[in-house]
Order: sequence, then C-alpha cells, then structure tokens
Amino acid sequence: MNVPLIVWWKNATQFMKRTVCVAAVIAMIASGAVIKLTYVQLIAGKTTAEAATASRTVSTTISAQRGNITDSNGIVLAQSVERYTIIGDPKAASTFEPTTCTKATEGNCQSIDGKPVGTTGPAAVAKLLAPVLGMNTMELGAMLTGTNQYVVIKRDVVPTVKRAIDALNLSGVITAQLTTDRVYPNGTLMGSLLGGVDDSGTGVAGIEQMENKLLTGTDGYTKYQRGNDGQQIPGTQTESVAAVNGDNVQLTIDRDVQWYVEQALEQGKAKYKADWAVASVQEVSTGKILALADTSTEEAGSSDAKLNPSHAVTETFEPGSVGKLVTLSGLLQEKQQTMNNKFSVPYSIDVNGQTYHDSESHPTEKWTLAGILQNSSNVGVIMASSNYSLAQRYSYLTKFGIGQSSGMGLPGESDGLLSKDTSWDKRTQNTVLFGQGYATNVLQVSNVAATIANKGVKNQQSIIANVKDENGKELSVQTPESTRVIDPSVASQMMNAMESVAEGYKSVAGVSGYRVAAKTGTAEVAGANGALTGIVADWVGVLPADNPKYVVTVVLKNPEGTYGGLTAGPIFANIGEFLMQKYEVPTSSPRTGAIPVTW
Repeated sequence: MNVPLIVWWKNATQFMKRTVCVAAVIAMIASGAVIKLTYVQLIAGKTTAEAATASRTVSTTISAQRGNITDSNGIVLAQSVERYTIIGDPKAASTFEPTTCTKATEGNCQSIDGKPVGTTGPAAVAKLLAPVLGMNTMELGAMLTGTNQYVVIKRDVVPTVKRAIDALNLSGVITAQLTTDRVYPNGTLMGSLLGGVDDSGTGVAGIEQMENKLLTGTDGYTKYQRGNDGQQIPGTQTESVAAVNGDNVQLTIDRDVQWYVEQALEQGKAKYKADWAVASVQEVSTGKILALADTSTEEAGSSDAKLNPSHAVTETFEPGSVGKLVTLSGLLQEKQQTMNNKFSVPYSIDVNGQTYHDSESHPTEKWTLAGILQNSSNVGVIMASSNYSLAQRYSYLTKFGIGQSSGMGLPGESDGLLSKDTSWDKRTQNTVLFGQGYATNVLQVSNVAATIANKGVKNQQSIIANVKDENGKELSVQTPESTRVIDPSVASQMMNAMESVAEGYKSVAGVSGYRVAAKTGTAEVAGANGALTGIVADWVGVLPADNPKYVVTVVLKNPEGTYGGLTAGPIFANIGEFLMQKYEVPTSSPRTGAIPVTW
C-alpha cells in the first residue's frame, strides 16, 4: 500500500532524511552538468572553439620598404635596406632547456662548439645568443630575466646575423622583427637636398619629405596560431596580406655632375674666401635640373641634414646686374628699343631727385643697347627705360618668374621678394631695372637665362624625372608646362648681346672651343650689423651660345675679388668644361653677326 509522502517523511529516521537530501542535491548537480554539457556541445561549442582559437591567434606586421631615390642614370642616392629588431621573451626564457644534439634531434637542438650548453633558463639563452649579437653574456642574461614577455635586445641587425640566430633554434624565446634602415651611399653628396627620415621612416626634410607620399609603402600582415612556447603552429596561417613597397623616385639630377659642381664650389669658396657658394645646372630645352649644389657638408640622413635645408634652395639675394636681362628683354619685346639703338652714356644720372651711377667712373661713352649690357651700365639701362612703365617693369619680372616659386615643391625653398610696383618708392622704381630692390634665388636666375636661351619659352623647372612602382611600372608624372615670355627674335638679340658680355671675360671665364652667352652681377647685401656691407657676386651663363644646351649659375657670398665676372665666372668655366666633355657636346662654330656695342 502506498504511503503518502508527507506521512513517510514524518515517520522516517534522521538518517533516511539526510540520505534523501544528499541524493536530491547530487541529482540537481548532475542535471546541471548534463544541461551545461548539452549547452557547450550543442549551442556554445562553436563559440568556445572560436574563443580558444582567437586566444592562440596572433597578427604579425609585414613591413613595407620605402622606395629608392635614384639619380637620372638610376644610381641609388637613398634606399631602405633589410634590418631586424631582435626581441626576447623572458617568461619563456625562464623555462628554456637546451636540447642535446643527437642524430634524432639534428636540426632542432642547441650546442656550443659541438658541446652541450651546460645550463638552462636565461643563462643558456644568453650563452647561445650573446656571441652572435656581439653582446656581453651576463648583460644579455639579465635582460632575459623576469616575468614579462617582451624585451628589445638589439636593433638594426643585418640579415646575416638574423640567419645565424635562426640557426640557434630559439623560436618561442627569441624572435626577429623585420624593419628597415634608410641608407645614403654617397655621404655628403646632396646631403641637405636629400634630407632624411625620422625614426618611424617618415620623410621630414628635403626630397625625402617632398616625395614622402610616393616613397612610403603600405604594410601587410599575416595571422597564425601560436603554441604555448610562442612558436607558430604549422598549417594554422589564416590570413595574409602582402606589403606594398613604396614607389621609386628618379631625379633629374646627374650624380656625376652634382659631385663635380660641389667640388668646384668648394674649391671656389676656398680660393675667393667666400662665406658660401651655390650653383645650379639646368637643361635648356626641358627645364630639368642636373645639379643643385652648395658648400654645406651635411651627411644625407643626418640630424644636420634634417635641420638645415640646402642653401641652394633657401638663400635669396639681389641678383644685381643679372637683372638687366629681364629689363632689356622687356624693352625689346615692347618694341621700345632695339639692340642697335645708340646712347651717349655718362657716369651718373639724376632722375626724380635720385642720383644713379655706374660701378666704375668713366667719361660719356657711345654705346649701343648691346654695349650697355656688355658694360653693365646702370645709367644706360635707366636712360633706355624712360618710356618703360612701372607696370611693365613689374610685369616682366613676374613673367620671368622673379619672386615666385620654382614649382618643384622643394622644402625650404624661398620665393624671394618682389613687391608690387604700386608700392615702389622713387628709388626702387629705377633700381629694379638693374637687379636691386628685389630678392631672388639661384633657380629663378637660372630660369631667366634658360628662357632666353630657349628662344623665349619659359619651362617649368623639374627635379623629378619619373616615378615607378616596385614592379617597375612607370606612374604618371605631371608634365611641366611651358609659356612664351618673349618672341624668338627678341631672344636671339638677347643671346647675341650676352655673348658679347661673355667675350669680355674670355680670359678668366671662357670655355675652350665653345661660345658662351652670359651676364654677371654684383649687389650689396646686408651684413651682420644690418648695414649694406656684404656682397653677392653671381654669374649666369649659357653654353654653347650657338646651340644652347645648359645654363650654369654660380653665386658667391662676400668673395674676395667682389665682381661676379672675376669670382663666380671662373667657377662657371670650370663646370662648363666638365659638362662639354661629359656630354660630348660638339664644339662651336665661329661667331658671326655680332651686334655692335659702340657707335
């Protein structure tokens, strides 16, 4: 007969009651376990497995290399080379036990000179690794002691050393992270012009900064599962994206020409005891810059190179009588003068209460406009410009590029200084005619002469020849624009007169076998005390004059000898002779049809 549960419970002994309670609790626990097992296996199994996999999965960055910078002939000027950062795991090192080398363990064991390591833990790792890295064993062992899992042991390790570390079979304890090091094989050549990169590999100065976007690559990555000892579990790579290296930038600069120009400037600076010297070499027909040099000696990539932009880019100065090229071009283009027009030119002249004079005293001379240029007469230029309006004076200065950026984007480049004609005072209104009252730079001076030599067409100067990706595919580069400034007939007259200028300096600035068209300049500049106690001497020359190929501009600060023709001129000739030989330019034909310089 069934006894009601409540009656049974009242009559049950204490032991029976305890037994029932325990059984009930066990049944509840068992039920919970079954439910949990069912949940894990049927519902949360996938999530749990994914979580376990995720805890073992790591992502490793594949570093992209920065693109190369090369000269016009493909010679490397800056490149990134493979380097490694060696990283240790002290926690893993604490349990490291070397594997004795036998036939069975060959290829996955450790020994020193064929003998057992003789110790365990960080000391064992240090004994194996220190000789390869050239480090002190005790110091390395101390670095690997602790409970953390990451310590940088050494940076910028070369690939041969990294391969030697791999042969030690220390995976899980020692890893090598791929990095790059930016190197400049040519030392001080183009030091400040190339600039440099910071610790992250970002261009921060010079061409490295200017072309940083193109030179910088995109890092890739790979994902895999890692075992307890930190080693990659074979076959567990889940995702991999290759790195894309930066583009390679080829310059218009010819390394050999750059080197020669730098040497010529250094010698000229020493000879004439100048504060500094800068120069440029430009191809007439294209506007390409073949050399842009100064006398600074910063190592490319150094802190000095990153802090000090090239003087050839930053230095501005009054061009002095070189500015007469702009004035006479404007006078001819506006048909206010011809090179044959005749003038009686005194030593000094008064205009609107202002007195102007030539650099050296002379009696009244009978010069043509070509003779005024040859003798670099300030007075003659003012006389020829009596109907040349202020607006026209300003217009031609801007058309030739004075006071404007070269358009190349060089970091630190100064535009110079050219104020509007409406703000010129009575004196500046006329000094701008002969290259005073405004500031320019070596690139602007070069392009003035190049425009005349190029039959009146001004090219956009360029220093980037082309850009190619890591596979050698050429990328599009903006084509430089050209604008006509003066007519070909005007340019021809200017070249004729400039050749007469160069003939006056043939003994000191001539290039044997070649005709030269040139203009010299000398201008006062502010000295250390702010007074006009300094001198800038410059020379811009075209050669060959009968078949213009190159424009060479040389500028000196405070040279002994003062005048541009006697100081910058000889440096020009030195560079010019090298260019004619290097590029095997045919010698010039005899000169005919020279415009008279006197009457």
